[in-house]
Amino acid sequence: MSCGPVSPILSPALPIPGGPSVDPLHGSFRSSMNQERAAEASQRARELLTDEVLGRLLSAPRQPTVQVPRAREVFVNRNLRMDHVELIGFDMDYTLAIYHMRRLEQLSFDMTIAKLISEYGYPPFVGGLIYDHHFVMRGLAVDRVNGNVLKMDRFGHVGRAYHGLRPLKRDAWKALYRNKRVRLRNPQFAWNDTLFALPETCLFSGIIELMESLGHVVNYGKLYDDIREAIDTVHRDNSLKREIRKDLARYVFLDPELGPALHKLRSGGKRLFLLTNSAWDYTNAVMRYLLDGQLPEYPSWRNYFDFTVTAAAKPAFFTDSRPFLELDSTTEEGRVVGEAKSLERGTVYSGGNLVQFEEMTGYRGENILYVGDHIFGDILKSKKSSLWRTCMVVQEIEDEINYTDGRRTDIDTLSEVELTRARLDDEVNHRKTVLNSLERRLERGELPEAERLEAEELRKRTKAELEKLRKSLKATNGIADTLERDVEEGFNPYWGLLFKEGNENSRFGYQVEQYACLYTSRVSNFLHHSPMQYYRSPRDLMAHEQAGALSSKLSPLGSEGPAKGSDQ
Repeated sequence: MSCGPVSPILSPALPIPGGPSVDPLHGSFRSSMNQERAAEASQRARELLTDEVLGRLLSAPRQPTVQVPRAREVFVNRNLRMDHVELIGFDMDYTLAIYHMRRLEQLSFDMTIAKLISEYGYPPFVGGLIYDHHFVMRGLAVDRVNGNVLKMDRFGHVGRAYHGLRPLKRDAWKALYRNKRVRLRNPQFAWNDTLFALPETCLFSGIIELMESLGHVVNYGKLYDDIREAIDTVHRDNSLKREIRKDLARYVFLDPELGPALHKLRSGGKRLFLLTNSAWDYTNAVMRYLLDGQLPEYPSWRNYFDFTVTAAAKPAFFTDSRPFLELDSTTEEGRVVGEAKSLERGTVYSGGNLVQFEEMTGYRGENILYVGDHIFGDILKSKKSSLWRTCMVVQEIEDEINYTDGRRTDIDTLSEVELTRARLDDEVNHRKTVLNSLERRLERGELPEAERLEAEELRKRTKAELEKLRKSLKATNGIADTLERDVEEGFNPYWGLLFKEGNENSRFGYQVEQYACLYTSRVSNFLHHSPMQYYRSPRDLMAHEQAGALSSKLSPLGSEGPAKGSDQ
């Protein structure tokens, strides 16, 4: 079958044959009725945008409000209309209760070392290890086979690696990780994504550094498992929490805005619930310290919450079918009364599961917002198991934002150098192409004398320019690398910024973006927003839209669709 002649050369000035044209292949038909409606809408848009009264209303400053520091903002990954949210739930540890990290990490570190020596047979000299809070941050992975601690970017590529307390040698790093993605489902790797897990990472590396320096052979997998089991025991047997309860003021920050923030949500018509893995005795002690007496309307912390669930065993709460057990809250240990048939205000429960919770409360799916700090137990599992909306508390974000704000001049300089580096690279490549073309023309020896002299002069000039550009590019590479290292190591000398790894988001930052509708540094940040707030996210732009394609202008805001990671 003949299709007729086809031009062998595409003109850069004309559209691709069969592509968009006067009569495009895609969406070419618009009825006269649709065109009339569009014309009418355009006219109404002009009237709306030029309405003087409306313009004055929109440009007039609002009543003076407290200026919210950038670090205390609520950040949005997925649009969320708070007027659609009827029930808001909170985790307790690291969510309502913000711990003094260095003090709690040191306590956990010391208690775990003591248990390793007394119950797991580790040599007493291990007790001399010193906790280095700089060596740990959320989002690190432990390689249980090779004894390394890793930080990855959003693609799972390893950007930084330490063996013991020293950077992994480059040849070892390349052999193990250069052409591989770390998949955290692989049991070789352990993902430390909670603040509770920070001491175990420091212990793992510290013991390897100490024992290998003394000539001992270390079984990395057994070491990690021993540390994990010991630190779990310290939490499970309540020995750690007993120490915290002895001096709550030492370990838990008292946020004077927490009560008012919860009150504002309740005043906006929201019902509140507490859903924590902590047992009743510890929950009651911490919550009394945080909220009792903050506001006269709430003589007890329990008055803030419509439902209180302890020992919830998240993430199993979101996937299993454990029943709700009613507790006698007048007793210290929270004696079990029996299996609950309903959830009542003023009663305390333990255990439970998501399906029964929705049935017993009458609230479901997107009408529920859950606020927690654990990317897996609170955010990811709730997102994959339900339609609950999610907010993640990342207390470290205040430190990172305040730090980068303080380095504004340095970061601006680095940004300018990075753009200059990209421009230099493009110019070097352009000059190389021009030089290659000139040399081919001169080698053929077919140019008239005048053109040859002109080409020789142009080649000489291009060579000089290329040499200058190459030297500048080399210098710029060194400057950019030094400045970037200085900025990153100023925040953490081992791992850099929490949310970044190289030029990409870190694995931790990526998971926050994927699974949390909102994220913020503390619950009390909601005090600075209306309970009816519409939290709007910027729309993701594809590369061609960032390059200027006008489809980027269709809507600058994101949607209320499923969370990015909900189907992964």
